[in-house]
Parts: sequence; structure tokens; C-alpha cells
Amino acid sequence: MRPSRREFVAASLTAPAMSQIPAPARPVSVDTANLFGPVRLDLAPARWIWMAGGRFLPNTFVLFRKPLRLAAPPVSARAWIAADSRYRLTVNGVRVQWGPAPCDPRELDVDPVDLKPYLRGGENVIGVEVLYYGHGDGTWPAGKPGLLFHAALETADGHQTRIASDDSWMCRLDRAHRPGMYKRWFLRSLQEEFDARLHPYGWDTASFAAGPEWTPAVFLDCPSDKPASCQRARMWAGDSIDRADPAKSSLRLRQIPANVEQDVPAARLAESGRIEWLRDPADWFDNRMPGCFRVHRGPAVWELPATPLASQGAYATFEWKEQIVGWPYFTIDAPDGTVVELMTQESHDPARTAWLDTHHFSWSRYICREGTNRFQAFDYESLRWMQLHVRNAARPVRILEAGVRRKQYDWPVAPRVRCSEPALQRLFDASVNTLRNSAIETIVDGMGRERQQYSGDGAHQLHAIRYAFGETRICRRYLRTFSEGLTPGGYFMDCWPAYDRLARVSQKHMDGAYWGPLLDHGVGFVFDCWNHYFETGEKEAIEEPYPRLVRFASYLESLLADSPLLPVENLGIPTVWMDHIAFQQVRHRQCAFNLYTAAALEHALAPLAELFGEPDRARHFRDLGSRIHSGAVRRYWSRQHGMFVDNLPWTDQERAIRLSDRTLATAILFDQCPEGAAASVRALAECPPELGISYPCNAGWRYWALAKAGRAEVVIRDLRQRWATMPSVLLNNTLQEDWTAPADSGAQWSHCALAPLYVLFMDIAGIRPLAPGFARCRIRPQLGDLPDLELTARTVRGPIDFQARRERDGHRVSVSLPAGCEAEIVSPDSERPLRVAAGSSATVFIPSAPAGRTSRRVTLHPARPRLKA
Repeated sequence: MRPSRREFVAASLTAPAMSQIPAPARPVSVDTANLFGPVRLDLAPARWIWMAGGRFLPNTFVLFRKPLRLAAPPVSARAWIAADSRYRLTVNGVRVQWGPAPCDPRELDVDPVDLKPYLRGGENVIGVEVLYYGHGDGTWPAGKPGLLFHAALETADGHQTRIASDDSWMCRLDRAHRPGMYKRWFLRSLQEEFDARLHPYGWDTASFAAGPEWTPAVFLDCPSDKPASCQRARMWAGDSIDRADPAKSSLRLRQIPANVEQDVPAARLAESGRIEWLRDPADWFDNRMPGCFRVHRGPAVWELPATPLASQGAYATFEWKEQIVGWPYFTIDAPDGTVVELMTQESHDPARTAWLDTHHFSWSRYICREGTNRFQAFDYESLRWMQLHVRNAARPVRILEAGVRRKQYDWPVAPRVRCSEPALQRLFDASVNTLRNSAIETIVDGMGRERQQYSGDGAHQLHAIRYAFGETRICRRYLRTFSEGLTPGGYFMDCWPAYDRLARVSQKHMDGAYWGPLLDHGVGFVFDCWNHYFETGEKEAIEEPYPRLVRFASYLESLLADSPLLPVENLGIPTVWMDHIAFQQVRHRQCAFNLYTAAALEHALAPLAELFGEPDRARHFRDLGSRIHSGAVRRYWSRQHGMFVDNLPWTDQERAIRLSDRTLATAILFDQCPEGAAASVRALAECPPELGISYPCNAGWRYWALAKAGRAEVVIRDLRQRWATMPSVLLNNTLQEDWTAPADSGAQWSHCALAPLYVLFMDIAGIRPLAPGFARCRIRPQLGDLPDLELTARTVRGPIDFQARRERDGHRVSVSLPAGCEAEIVSPDSERPLRVAAGSSATVFIPSAPAGRTSRRVTLHPARPRLKA
């Protein structure tokens, strides 16, 4: 059950200190399924600790161990852990979990963990390996090093034990990972290099004898209810942050369940061979100098030859059935000093090249000790291919295993989508697998490159998450964490929490970059908040972001000054993007951006203001949106063409008109065409040469608009011809970032272009809410020439089961509704929808709509008074 309003406020504002929380019967005391608000924690008497020293280089690894003796195994063992930047927690040498999830350094996540399965009677050791990034990362914008840990144990006789991070913990620098290692690239901090000869194996087990290199941990000058970024500087640890304001910072309880981890062995050894090095291998791995090596292919064998000479190397290439995200690992029997570079890649064409290191410098280096070595990358990757390059081996080596510890969100249910057309079923399966890769903790674009949480094009996958998986917790966390990126200027860091826009802000101050925080992603975030509320009814999830949305609207209004339109050029720090291929020039984006903003103000932010009891503010937002819309009509509406023309003011100069699917789709969806939308619909359906088509992540706008106009047959054709034939769908079971994605390149092959999945639910099956939280919904199937289709839309009221059986002139559609949700089924041959009571079922025949004809159920005539253009 959802917590009451009083319980929610109490949890949000007065979460008790951990020392005051009694040990419950269950391991973790907070039900994350009911967690809406900002639960803030104090882990006292635990203290922030670190290793003694006055300087800590980026990519420093510190090992912490805490021995404890238990008279008997505990019946309850709740623990909470926070660390900056990343940690790997073990108990008695067994991996427990990896964390924390990417978060704002001022609002650091605290991870709950159940230690009961790992503790035993007698001697135990809690081990924590902490990596301090120091360098900015796509998953870490800034911070300071530190570890905070608190556990509450209880035995069967009622004896309670508290374990808190303090100066009784021992720690040491792990020089197996070289401190100060350079960044992999702009948005990946860790270029991992691990020397097994220097690692204290067994350090996190009870049998290990700690030597003098282990020293007591020291306390950091940071409160136990604040993140490490609030500590007063006692050491030099990079320049990512000076000190976060304690008054504006807190520790936040993790809102989402722990990740599910599963070992996935490689499907096969695809190839092996020899490398002839013509230069020092470091010239390639560090500097990418050309002419460094030659590849000599051979049969696929698990035993590789000795490579004692500097000019010698050997490789083995492994393949998985589909692209996944996780921690690559391998086991190898090798002599002391053998060097292995582990290279991962999303896409690979063996006929094109045998060498795999072509994808964003995605390699890690491991140096063997004598005998059997098992290595697992500390950070996770997105891959379908992995190659091991072996050198400096005095004898032949044998690879014993290769795999990936897959990382996934703990989804409550499996999606149900069944289509009898094999190519489309393959496409929908690829969409689901892509979502498993891109929505794990934050809502990212793609894990293979940026791993950053975007609104705008990236947040469309929220629809797919809610419809296909019935999940809302990760969506709530997205709303909170993204909104925390509001800047003092009033605009959002559009990929927060990540390093990218922090770096761009400083670059922009030096006129050293074009890209800055994307204002259109801030506009998209307004829609994200409204869509989440409308699809779930969870007002509480919007309470924290809402004031930030109001602040953002004030910033946008300040850009207007005396102008009727928002500018898209010369904005100072921010930038307007909209799409990177749909527009030929920056100024061509102005119409789309202004229509988009007007729609957000009128159709998302104004209703949210009313929801929060601010009718005057709602009227202001509607008036402001209407004013911006009117300005767009005056400047960009072409009576000659009957639609918005992106370059209308400059057509004489440019000698041709330019259209974009974003502009036309927005105008259709929000009834912004002053003289009818028929020409806009025709352009979106026929795609004339002057129409700019967005890249796959933004394809949903065009499809939504076509479906509103009753032209879903165009969408289905696109799914067959453009999507189902993608190389990533056929080979990786994923959706690629761009319409063209060459193998063995920097192209991302698992990217959040989820239009096939959410459009299937929202427009082809046609299931959309008519009231918040699906108290009422409309089901308007547009099935075209699809064969049989079955799916389940997971709503907060329960599942809506949808089944369509192909018949001669249409489909026999059966719908089953959950309790609390009533529906109307709209058919193109009927003036009146069929009403279906909550908790009941209905079957109706839906005839095929004639191709090229708009549905009479949709208003395409002007929805506004005619404005002079």
C-alpha cells in the first residue's frame, strides 16, 4: 500500500538516525516499493573514514577490512554503506554488491544491504574495496574520497551488535591498481591496470594476516549525515570539487532495489591468432600511433603460444549471443609477468578486421602472477565481443574461461509482447534487451559510450519502463536525480548526474566549446514529470522536482525579454539541440524549440501547477505558452504550404524550404496548426526531400503524430523496413543509436531508441490513460496489416491484457481490464467508443482503416483562433 501523506512527510523530513532504528524482523527496514520522497539518513555512530595521507591521486584504490567475531550466525544483519566514488563489498571473501548508483555528490546514495547470508558463527571479515575516481565520469560528476558503513546485527538470543566505520578498521593502498592512472576517455574515469603480483590476495578473509602495510583508518571531517563531498579539505584529492555546502547536502536512502548479477559465459571462442608488434605496444594503447602491429589469423584455440619477445603477441576473441552490460572476467593459466589486455566492443565484423580495440579505448590491462589467475574488471562494460591480447608470456598460456557478470535492474515482471510476425517479434525482443541494458540504475542513453542520464530523447524510455515492466521506482529516482542538476542560473544540467556538462560549462566560459547544458532537455523534463504523474497518479514523486520546474520556467521567461520567441543562438552557457540530424542549421531549430516549450508550459507545467494548488501560476504558464506559440505562428507558419516551415524567414536566401519531423509532429500533437494539420500529416507520412528526419531516439515524435492522425500504417511500415532490418537487431538483439551503424567503429549498438516498444503499447495497441494513474483509459488500436498480436500493459491499477487476432478485414480485439480501471475502446468505423467497466473484459472487431486516410476520431482542424501569419 502507498504510505499516507503524513507518513510520507515524516519519512521525508525526519528520518531517524540509524542508531535509533531497532533491528527489524526483515533484513532491510525500508520498503522501496513505497518509497516516494527524499528519505535522508544519519549513519551515526558511524564516521566517514579514509586512509591516512595528504595526497590521493585519481583512480586510487583503497582496501578496508573489519574483522569481527560472532558467537552464532545472526538472524538479522542489516547494513548501510556509502562510498565515494565506487565500492565493491565482500564478506569473508565473497562478493556481496557493487555501488553506489550514480548520484549527485551533494545527495549521495546510501545502499542498504543484507549481510545475513554471508556471516557465520566465529571469525568474519567485512571487506570494502573503494575506488576514488578523481577524474570526471559519465556516472560521477564530482566528489571526495571516503567510506561510511553501519550494520545492525541480532542473534537468536536477542543479542545486538553494531558495526560502524571507525578507526578500528584497517586499510591499505592497493598498488595492484596503479594510483594516478590516466582516464580512458572524456567520460570514463577508470583505465584499469591491475598487477596481480602486487595484490594482497585473501585480504578480505579471516585467515589473512595483515602486515605493517595495513594502517588504522583515519576520520574525515565530515558529519555522518552528509556526503563525503562536504568534508573539510585535509588532503589533496583532485580538483573536481572544493566543498559541497552541508546545509544543502544529505545522505539519501537508495530508492531502487539492488542490481541483479548473473554470470553469462561467452557463447563461443570465435577466433584466435598472433600479433606481430612493430612498435612498443604502449605506443598503440596509450597513443594510438599508426603502424604498430600486424595481425596473423589462426584457428580458434584456447591455448595460445608463448610470446617471450617484445615483438610477439597472441589474441583470442570471444562472442556472446546478445549484447549485455556487466563486468567482463576471464581465467587464464599463465607465467609470472604475462600481460593481458582485455578489450570489449559492442559490434564486430570478423571479415573486416581481427583486431577489436576500436571502440572508445575500451581496454583494461591485467598482469599475471605465476599459475592460474582469475580477473574481473572493476567497472562494468557494454559488450557483445571481448578479445584477450596476451604478451610477455614465457610459455604457452591457456584460457580456462571467459564471461561477463551481467548487471541488470531487478525488474518485478517480465514483459509480455507476442507478435506472430517473426521480424517484428525479433524487433520487440531487441527493444526489451536494450532497455535491460540502458535502465539499470540511471536512465542512460547507452552504456557503451557515455552512460549518462538524459532527459529529452533519453527519457522516452520511461514510457517503455512503465508499460512493459510495470516499474515506477526507477522512474521516481530519475525524476529526483535529474532535477538535482538544476543550476543557480535556472537551467538543468541535461545529463545529470554526470561530468559532461560540468566540464562544458567551464569550456563555454572560455569560448572553448559549442555544447552546453541542453535547454530542450529541460523542456523535456517538464513532460517527464507530467507523464509520470499522468501514467501513475504518483503526485508524491513530483513534489521534489516541481519547484525546480518552476525555477526553470522563470529562466526561460527571462530569455524572452521583449521578444515573442525564445532564442536558439548566442545563449551564453546553455545550448539548444532538439536533434543532431533533423536540422541543417542552428537557427532552423527555433520553431521546433518554441512550439515544444509552448506545449510544455500549457500541457504539462500548467496542469502540474494546478495539481499543487497554484491556479494563478497555472494561468501564467498557459498565457506564457500561448504567447510563445503565437510568436511561432507569426514567424514560421506558411499559409502557402499549410504548415510550419523551419527556415521560412530565410527561404529567399536559402532558396529552398526546410521542414523537420520534430516541428511538424509537435504542432500536430498539441493542436498548434492554426489552419489545419493535413499538410503536416502528409509530409510526415511521405517524407519529402525537404523533411529532416530525426535520429532513432527521437523517432517517437513522428510516430506519435502519425498515430494521432490515424496513420499508424506508416509507423508499422517503418518498424518493418527501418527498424527490424537494423544490424544491431539482427546481430546484437539491441537497438542502435543511428540509422547507420558500422561495425568496428565508435557507433553505439545498444542505445535507448525505444520507440518500437512504447509506440507499440501507446499507439499500435493504442493504450493511453485518460485520467491520472489509469483510473480511465482509451484503447484505440491501429493494427494495420499486422498479424496476431498479444501484449500486457502494466499499469499501477494492474495489467491490461490485449489480444488481437487477424481476420479478413481487420482484427478481433479482446481486452481485459484490472479493477479500478475503466476504458473506452475506439474503432475507426464507429462514432461512439465502446465503454468497458473496470475489472471486466470485452471483445470487439476493429476493421482495417484505409491506408492514407486520417481517422475521423481525431480532430485535425484548427484548435485555436486563426492567427495572422
